[in-house]
Amino acid sequence: MTNDSNGKKPGFKFNIINNDPLDGHKGQNIGSISLENVAPVYVAVDTQEVFIDMGGLHARAEVERRVKWVTDKSEVEGEDAKSYWLVWVTVERLKTGPVYSGVAACFEMVNRTKRRGYKLMPEHVNMMDRSMKGKIDLNEMDSESRSSLKSFLQSHNKEIWENSTALQAEMKDD
Repeated sequence: MTNDSNGKKPGFKFNIINNDPLDGHKGQNIGSISLENVAPVYVAVDTQEVFIDMGGLHARAEVERRVKWVTDKSEVEGEDAKSYWLVWVTVERLKTGPVYSGVAACFEMVNRTKRRGYKLMPEHVNMMDRSMKGKIDLNEMDSESRSSLKSFLQSHNKEIWENSTALQAEMKDD
């Protein structure tokens, strides 16, 4: 039982912040994570359009709005369904300069006519986590989408692409 006036139970809480409040100190705010260097990049499978929508950090990207999310893909499939790859891209600054340090992709499908969307939230969270930890995981993406993503990342910031040798190696055949 809690003495809280709003009736909410206490539990683990964390803050999503823009800058690192710890500045090397690990004794407090241990439950804080920074999304400052993470960007959600979307690849539309049908058109191969690639774009950044920062609303995707909180599942509020334009392609994700006004649909009910379900875990049964068959509820979403149909002629009006559109498939997307949500690619979590993390940028870090190294001695050599900025790099795409983590890149991880997850699938989602949206059907505006049915007002339904398909995605697996645990997969989206895990892929964001992998990206933030500096992992590259594009294994599930089709080759055309990988190629579109590669072109986008190259043109988005040439310096970052030039410094990202691990990502270049992963995408050398795309």
